[in-house]
Amino acid sequence: MSLTIGIDVGGTKVLGGVVDEAGKVLTTARKDTPRQGGSALTQTIADVAKELLQQHSVASVGVSAAGFVSSDRKTMLATPNIADWNGVDLDNQLTKLIGLPVVIENDANAAAWGEAKFGAGKNQDHMMMLTVGTGIGGGIVVNGALYRGAFGIAAEFGHMRVVPEGHICGCGARGCFEQYASGNALLRHAREAINASPEVARNLLSRGDGTVAGLTGQAITDAARDGDPVALAAFNTTGQWLGAGIASLAVLLDPACVVIGGGVIDAGEILLKPTRESLERNMPFAGKHPYPQIIAAQLGNEAGLVGVADLARS
Repeated sequence: MSLTIGIDVGGTKVLGGVVDEAGKVLTTARKDTPRQGGSALTQTIADVAKELLQQHSVASVGVSAAGFVSSDRKTMLATPNIADWNGVDLDNQLTKLIGLPVVIENDANAAAWGEAKFGAGKNQDHMMMLTVGTGIGGGIVVNGALYRGAFGIAAEFGHMRVVPEGHICGCGARGCFEQYASGNALLRHAREAINASPEVARNLLSRGDGTVAGLTGQAITDAARDGDPVALAAFNTTGQWLGAGIASLAVLLDPACVVIGGGVIDAGEILLKPTRESLERNMPFAGKHPYPQIIAAQLGNEAGLVGVADLARS
């Protein structure tokens, strides 16, 4: 059975795993992500791969990272959150360090492929994934293949503009989708509700340090599970925005299913239910064509690792 290595580069850790053809992770290795990025990060990726190579013989290596990846899957065109990686020919550098063929892929694309091949989107030739965390990433599978666009940077769903002159986004534009339907947006929705009615929010605030600034996404999720009305309202607002955005995407791409992943999906149906309701309410030509299923991701934090390992095999 052909084995490959998948390596997922995150903000705090570089996680690698040996993956078989069935998507099973046989063994893992991890190192802390060096803050300086650049050549130090490239070497860390190589070190993780070499550690795994001591345990298994593999055919190739895939690396997933946040940023724009060139259409030939060799160069990091732009990495907003990683220093000194813009324009780096990462494929060439890592091939020399590791001694094996290397494939580079955007982290959300890799996660989408993992879910399409082995997870919630398995057996769906037309699917879409949204990774809902600090921001919103995404991936598209069309006719059973990952769609990357002319320049390799398709499916940056989080930066669709949904509110003209809305909240300023980290990309420099205003009114982007992720400003209203991401994990950070969930926090803002909750904080705005707290500021409007502090007395009603006592229970939610008590789950943190007692301040609005100290509120965390996990605290909102826990409170929502316990039925806290402010937390549930924040999820409802986030889901309404998420469903409306998916409705627009569904008109463009016509997927059979939409897989929701990322940290916010820990809330499960608390988020998915209002998202589905919003999709049905906001879908153009409502009732005249099938709605895509909206389902939770299954692979969790291993989706990107498993997906990019399979892309390296292909």
